[in-house]
Amino acid sequence: MAEKLKNMFFTPGSIEKFAHAIKEQYADFDVALFKKLVFDDQWETLELKERMRHTTCCLQQTLPKDYAQAIDILKKGAPAVHGFEAMTLHDYVEMYGQDNWNVSLPAIRYFNQFASGEFAIRPFLDQNPQRGMEFMLSCAEDSSEKIRRFASEGCRPRLPWAMALPKFKKDPSLIFPVLEKLKDDDSDFVRNSVANNLNDISKDHPDMVLHLCETWHGISPQTDWIIKQACRSLLKAGDKRAMRLFGFGDPDNLSVENLAFTKTSLSIGQDQYFSFNLNVQEDTECKIRLEYAVFYVKANKVSKKIFQISENSYSPGIYSFKRKQTFEDMSTRKHYPGTHAIAIIVNGEEKARGEFKVTACSP
Repeated sequence: MAEKLKNMFFTPGSIEKFAHAIKEQYADFDVALFKKLVFDDQWETLELKERMRHTTCCLQQTLPKDYAQAIDILKKGAPAVHGFEAMTLHDYVEMYGQDNWNVSLPAIRYFNQFASGEFAIRPFLDQNPQRGMEFMLSCAEDSSEKIRRFASEGCRPRLPWAMALPKFKKDPSLIFPVLEKLKDDDSDFVRNSVANNLNDISKDHPDMVLHLCETWHGISPQTDWIIKQACRSLLKAGDKRAMRLFGFGDPDNLSVENLAFTKTSLSIGQDQYFSFNLNVQEDTECKIRLEYAVFYVKANKVSKKIFQISENSYSPGIYSFKRKQTFEDMSTRKHYPGTHAIAIIVNGEEKARGEFKVTACSP
């Protein structure tokens, strides 16, 4: 069994190194007290993020009460702090610095050299979006790709595992100047964040994102890559405007024939194999996005999951496809007995669907 993340970070050894990194910058730092506070009676019950927050609180109890002085010590000690423990530096700012922007924002920018601060900046963005995004815009012009990525990642409206930004979900207009700055960035690391940010926005404001992507289309290969990734949710949803943007035409002359399954019934843990023919009845070569959707039975509902088969140009003719779909339980997906379905989707339009039974595993 894989080692739990919480046991890979904030270990006694890493906390010892962290404490001595602070001690070198602050002679009065009580290493023994800090370790005693960290490894208290509740430590073993805490998960990874809880351990980080707990460590932050212990830092606050052992650093000077003056926030600016404490941040100065942490900044001096930061180069010697590595791994997940460096996230504690940002967490300290998030916990204790929201009333001191003049100290906190430069600290977040500096700490980004050692760990990404996209979680720490979000309370500031929520508190004062205009001022916060002015800071993010300045970060978008930084020479460091880590800080430029942070400029985009920190203001993502739907950043996973992060504090929500309801004001940005409702009105993302303050985000766009940052993304404009980064749209042709020479770093894959940065461009990937820009694409993810736009994909987040597309879930609430598809027309805004499509308009922007239409404007960016063709500027450069890097920008074209961004907009393709940015529109991935819209393409999966079969949005016609997104389909047209990337050259996927009307699917009227495209059909799916002879969808067949090797099993009419299978048990959880087994695989289903299916095949079908794609009939391209266009007069000339056309660009086709081919996908299939699995309609999973869940507790009290049906859940649709789309998988991509191919994205290519096809000449007129008939093309055969075979695929395998597993129904083995995974950490991210639990299967339930019931009638499931698989549908074939061509350029965003469902063209064929078939059903089969999934039964419980035999004891």
